[in-house]
Amino acid sequence: MSQIYTTGSWTPHTGHEEAFLKEWESFMDWATALPGAGEAVLTRDQRAPERFVSFAVWESMEAVSGWKQHPEFKPRMGRVQEHIDKFAPTELDVVRRIGGGA
Repeated sequence: MSQIYTTGSWTPHTGHEEAFLKEWESFMDWATALPGAGEAVLTRDQRAPERFVSFAVWESMEAVSGWKQHPEFKPRMGRVQEHIDKFAPTELDVVRRIGGGA
């Protein structure tokens, strides 16, 4: 089975960027400690700096499901979403890998 990436496009409410960053970091510190979780990365769109895009790697869809069904998921995600105007999540399958050299 290939790795799964969860990704989200986040647009914080104006003036909530720092609070969003703090809550996202706390949320993903917790998430990346769960079974099957890997690294999480948050990026900022250089063409639209109000938009952030996150990526987290998981060993399987079962690990993603376990994360989303965990009793702490909704309250922790809720603290992030308090600062969000728009959010679009999805899960992605890896279909090809190229490179990986230094």
